[in-house]
Amino acid sequence: MGRRTAAGNAPERSFVAKDRSQREDFSAPLRRLLLGVILLCLVSIFLVWRIDSPRVERFRAQVVDTVVPSLDWAMAPVTGVINLVRDFQSYHRLSEQNRELRSELRQMRAWKEAALQLEQENARLLDLNNVRLDPRLTYVTGVVMADSGSPFRQSVLLNVGARDGIVDGWAAMDGIGLVGRISGVGQNTARVILLTDAASAIPVTIQPSGQTALAVGDNTPAPTVDFLENREHVRPGDRVVTSGDGGVFPAGLLVGQLAEDPSGRLRIRLSADYERLEFLRILRHHGIEKVEDHGGIVGADLPPGQAPAVSSEATDG
Repeated sequence: MGRRTAAGNAPERSFVAKDRSQREDFSAPLRRLLLGVILLCLVSIFLVWRIDSPRVERFRAQVVDTVVPSLDWAMAPVTGVINLVRDFQSYHRLSEQNRELRSELRQMRAWKEAALQLEQENARLLDLNNVRLDPRLTYVTGVVMADSGSPFRQSVLLNVGARDGIVDGWAAMDGIGLVGRISGVGQNTARVILLTDAASAIPVTIQPSGQTALAVGDNTPAPTVDFLENREHVRPGDRVVTSGDGGVFPAGLLVGQLAEDPSGRLRIRLSADYERLEFLRILRHHGIEKVEDHGGIVGADLPPGQAPAVSSEATDG
């Protein structure tokens, strides 16, 4: 009985083996054919994308317009992941900025307390000394519109001029220290020659020794100190203010601090922030000496056909 069953199953096995071999015989050429078609399509796409022709370009544009919008669903997860990463980075930066702001706030509280104490001490000293500030030192605030941008000329242009009563020679400050002086007034604009300009030279006093000198610009961020009376009486760190000699500038305007360069030459580290000159205060100082000639940077109102006179700006007093 068992032999018959085995003998009966033998034809079935042979039939299954033949069917499998036939399917393998058909599938192998189909796979090769499919692979060849895919390679042919890829080569065709590559060639079409490399052909430089107006017709092919229009065809490529139509294909891109047809295919790209339909891929928005596929790009949605990628876009979401990118936005998530950006949000995390933004949160990390905000956390760091929050820590920095807290540290700066603690420092500002300490500075505020120190400023309040100094203000109270200054008020007591003024009351004891019965000091009166010069009422003539009012000011006009102007906005810096343009910079000369020249390595040979250090000046800025303000949006105030003769209509605001600006006069040649008046001092310009940024709220902390002296910046320069008016050198050229137009009807609506005025030019300020900076202390760093090579044509600028102002008389100064070095405190506490009281030595007088000239602050001479040389187109560098730190003007030089020339014609110093006695160098042995000064040292780096001393306060430098205007002396008022010549009667053009008022006395006591803060210029900066004395410094020494590597070559041993004395210079002035300016107190004014030349990196952020946005607003300047023009001091109304009608001194002893009056600048009669107009600056040559911004011409004054002259009759037609007459050229403006160029003034010498070698010194300020």
